[in-house]
Amino acid sequence: MKKIVKYLLFIIIAINLLILISGKSWIYKAISITYLKGHTSSYIHDFVHFPANTIEAGTYEEWLIAKDYNKVNLPEFIKPTNKELETVAFLVIINDSITYEEYWHGYSEDSASNSFSMSKSYISTLVGVAIKDNIINIDQKVCDFLPEYCGEKEKLLTIKNLLTMSSGLNWNESYYNPLGKIAEAYYGNNLKKLVMNLKVIEPPGKVFKYYSCNTQLLAFILENTTGKSINEYASEKLWIPMGAKHPALWNTDTKGGDEKAFCCINSNARDFARIGKLYMNNGNWNGTQIIDSTYVSQATTSAADLLDKDGNKNLNYGYQFWITNYKDLDIYYARGLWGQYVICIPDKDMIIVRLGRKYGKSLEDGHHEDFYQFIDAALEMYD
Repeated sequence: MKKIVKYLLFIIIAINLLILISGKSWIYKAISITYLKGHTSSYIHDFVHFPANTIEAGTYEEWLIAKDYNKVNLPEFIKPTNKELETVAFLVIINDSITYEEYWHGYSEDSASNSFSMSKSYISTLVGVAIKDNIINIDQKVCDFLPEYCGEKEKLLTIKNLLTMSSGLNWNESYYNPLGKIAEAYYGNNLKKLVMNLKVIEPPGKVFKYYSCNTQLLAFILENTTGKSINEYASEKLWIPMGAKHPALWNTDTKGGDEKAFCCINSNARDFARIGKLYMNNGNWNGTQIIDSTYVSQATTSAADLLDKDGNKNLNYGYQFWITNYKDLDIYYARGLWGQYVICIPDKDMIIVRLGRKYGKSLEDGHHEDFYQFIDAALEMYD
């Protein structure tokens, strides 16, 4: 027994030494936030364990409530999905009015939840704002703003390459590698060090590869050009003009540090829905043009000049928005890990918001099974 204890102690010491030598001490934080709290990965309320900067709200603008609000029941077929995937919020908005909403597991219209990668669509929107304000243009080189990207290959990289996830950078978007770059970005404490040392290893603007580092670099470009932190810029240009009810929290790598632009805006379903309304109205919010309609169109149209990893035309992604055609309906949406969705269906003037703890299986077309199920539910209710 003593030998076993000594052996285990030796293994523990050896592992800790390897972690310290490798510089991956953020692994301790990852373990404390996940495994020691009964989880195996990130979760929608883990934001309370990270530092955050506040996206301040201004004058609250209430959503319109439809006359038939909540008078139509959820279809029976979606109820097992909601139960299995632990949906916490489901909203349907038609003609800018909330037509249906329901919450589960103790959540309400005011409950905050992690956006995960839906934040990428917000960064894209802020890029659109900066373009409208003539601060940047989409074809500018990243080197113009970040001197770390002025190497022989890196100087070819453009803002558009970052927006369309075609940077060709040496990044690995593996969500199941506890030692990988995305895990370090999420649990680590130095985003600048992590993404400012990347290299272009494939020609930019050729192949779509979904890399969170692209969004983070866009955020650093915005900070350099506006002189404002991302939370301040988002507050001034989006949260206040769109009349959000509550301030939002944007998790950072350290206290008062850099926002995790690739993820981690923590807000509620109704306030998340506002970005859908903005895009459904071609970038206009109650008479104020926040982003140009041209940018809205480009952001929500697939960058078909790119190839996917299998050599096929990219039909699924625009400027940090996911895109598909389903049942002859053009659809674009913001998407986050575990099935966070703000889905826009222009032909139906419909916005669907779903927040939850799990998502369905990934399909060959790049979307998830539950994504289509939530659309089917809303269409059955109001089509």
